[in-house]
Amino acid sequence: MSSQEFWEDKKRSEETLKEVNSLKAKVEPVAEIVSSVEDCAGLFDLAVEENDASVFEEVGSDLVTIEQQVGELELTLLFSSPEDERDAILSIHPGAGGTESMDWAEMLMRMYQRFCDRRGFEVRVLDASPGEEAGIKSVSMEINGPNAYGTLRSESGVHRLVRISPYDANHRRHTSFASVFVYPEIDSNIEIEIRDEDLKIDTYRASGAGGQHVNKTDSAVRITHVPTGIVVQCQSERSQFRNRENAMKILGARLYHRKLEEEREKMDKMMASQKDIAWGSQIRSYVLHPYTMVKDHRTAVQVSDVHKVLDGELDEFVEAFLHKFSGGN
Repeated sequence: MSSQEFWEDKKRSEETLKEVNSLKAKVEPVAEIVSSVEDCAGLFDLAVEENDASVFEEVGSDLVTIEQQVGELELTLLFSSPEDERDAILSIHPGAGGTESMDWAEMLMRMYQRFCDRRGFEVRVLDASPGEEAGIKSVSMEINGPNAYGTLRSESGVHRLVRISPYDANHRRHTSFASVFVYPEIDSNIEIEIRDEDLKIDTYRASGAGGQHVNKTDSAVRITHVPTGIVVQCQSERSQFRNRENAMKILGARLYHRKLEEEREKMDKMMASQKDIAWGSQIRSYVLHPYTMVKDHRTAVQVSDVHKVLDGELDEFVEAFLHKFSGGN
């Protein structure tokens, strides 16, 4: 990094800097904990020598802090796969049930936005289709931050909501479903071949907020990858070029995810237990009536305060998933 030649290759220098920062994030906390332990040992010797109760109390407080630091470090070590460090693309699609499910999909979108805010992740909505009455028909979000994919991969699957419907005049209880898919954003070092002849690209007028420009220009882009049948779309930007660029980013991530899934299918034959975390299975239930509870069916973690969970407090579920399935990514 100190040589002039290193900085002349911008792509290589950026990738190396990213790797250096990633390694620092793993090494520096260890050094800090070792230093804290040494300081605490010295303070303990002083407390024994002077038989000072206040110093013993300070040592106890420091040990609690060190224990918390070790716990946080242990959690980061559970990000065992190279993909875990990557940024993520998270998509939400409502299940059958019309407005009920579309409203539930929007509630999940808000939940993940709040969770990412708490984690310091940056969230950018790539594409969102509003429902006719309420909620959303679909949404794709790009999430940037340390171990974004490793943190959010636990959320892939079907999420179930039970509540008294705000859209039912008879106030009956309804069950709604929505699917969440999380993909690692494609790594620049991994080659995913996307041939122009394999793409069908359509443009159309965007819907929703955006003023006259949205209604009068074909800025929205839909791309179909013919060999796999994967369809992606984007309409969040005013520019057709930017929407196409974002749609290609989503397509690249989904093709990369498809490649990973093919490799994982081979492993699943040898690791039958991993079927419990297969994407597309029902993973979590959120009950608002007749009692309140959120239960993760893979880890058995159960929380009674549904509103805190829907406000983005997912740490308990994420950590339990990582502890149970670490290395089974």
